[in-house]
Amino acid sequence: MPDDRSAEQLSQVPPRKADSHKGDYGRVLVIGGSRGMAGAPALAGMSALRSGSGLVAVATPAVVQPIVASFEPSYTTHALGDDRATYLTADHYNELLKIAEGCDVVAIGPGLGAKHATARLVHRLYRRLAKPIVVDADALNAISELPECIAAPGGPRVLTPHPGEFARLHGPPGKTDEERSETAAELAARDGSRQTVVVLKGNRTVITDGHDYWINQTGNPGMATGGSGDCLTGVIASLIGQGLSPLEAARLGAHAHGLAGDLAADELSQAVLTASDLPRFLGQAFRGLSG
Repeated sequence: MPDDRSAEQLSQVPPRKADSHKGDYGRVLVIGGSRGMAGAPALAGMSALRSGSGLVAVATPAVVQPIVASFEPSYTTHALGDDRATYLTADHYNELLKIAEGCDVVAIGPGLGAKHATARLVHRLYRRLAKPIVVDADALNAISELPECIAAPGGPRVLTPHPGEFARLHGPPGKTDEERSETAAELAARDGSRQTVVVLKGNRTVITDGHDYWINQTGNPGMATGGSGDCLTGVIASLIGQGLSPLEAARLGAHAHGLAGDLAADELSQAVLTASDLPRFLGQAFRGLSG
């Protein structure tokens, strides 16, 4: 059983210097989107910006790029493929590598789709890209098709499964805090290089590096809504880009994401909360954490 360190104080991003510029606060690349799922990478990108990132780019299929770009003027977008490209494939690998060269951290999965050719792209990036990657949604499902990836990551990885995705990756997560913490730690420990952090989402999200674990105390049932996980992906990626370790970023990110949901529910009610509300409350959440 991993050690419980849930009471430990959260790490914080360093304070901003007067002579700093946008490049000092992390360059995040979000890879995602497909026909019918343009909102997911947009939510991740918006959440990264609202978590303090200086620069955010979203790489997405050409057919949905105009829609993704329309959500937020403060991130840039990269249209991959021609106008017939409705989802990303392994053919886009080299182009994505070039885009990723200028970034500090990559988030992959929101709205990516479940095509076999897309899964091949995820496998290649997971095993070869040395930069930190936050892995969510359809990218997690792609990894479950080739589970040996988990044991051989190309660099630091943060996996953010909900219980269903976790079951496909590793088996049933269990129901109690103890069971969920133990199975999440087992998944993280499959990476012998100890570069993998698991964020098992749900009521009382578990964060573990395979040795220690923490249980998040923020959040509410109103956050059980489509797109909430995409926002968390953007938050964690943003914090890694700003200099936190993947484990520190996962802990602080889960807490801030849940706190934003609590603030949103206080104002709007749990029943009507949507994922697009969360980025609006992230600033208030982080201000409360730093204050």
